[in-house]
Amino acid sequence: AMEKSYVSVFLLLVAISCALAAKDAGKKETKETKETTVKPKLPQTLSRGWGDQLIWTQTYEEALFRAKHSNKPLMIIHHLDDCPHSQALKKAFAESKDIQKLAEQFVLLNLVYETTDKNLSPDGQYVPRILFIDPSLTVRADITGRYSNRLYAYEPSDISLLYSNMQKAQKLLKTEL
Repeated sequence: AMEKSYVSVFLLLVAISCALAAKDAGKKETKETKETTVKPKLPQTLSRGWGDQLIWTQTYEEALFRAKHSNKPLMIIHHLDDCPHSQALKKAFAESKDIQKLAEQFVLLNLVYETTDKNLSPDGQYVPRILFIDPSLTVRADITGRYSNRLYAYEPSDISLLYSNMQKAQKLLKTEL
């Protein structure tokens, strides 16, 4: 009688562990199938094509934090995916080896939406526009492009000006802080 109850308990334990294993396997299966069905196109990197090997921040807040704590200037690029001017500037920016190299010395953020921070649109909300912020979190309104009506706009032909403005943002950093 004692042996029979041991065998019964043993069989019961085997049955329970088999049932639990099957339940777990079912869970894993549904999780995996969910993940494969929910995957849209490849996730877009934070660079959005402005320099895939560069390190980009995700939000304005993160960018400000990084600039302050790394003591690097912040470069913010406002652009839109469906704007031909933004696309042209992005191509020139990404293809310029000098800009890509110098950009490594910056905290980088590119935005396809407007921030609520009015300091980031000192002369209006147009795209593309590029602003520099120093580690003291001051927007460098003095580093401008060549257009008097859109001070922070750059065209693909302005890449060398953008490069010298990036250098200026770095020099200011060394002299002022």
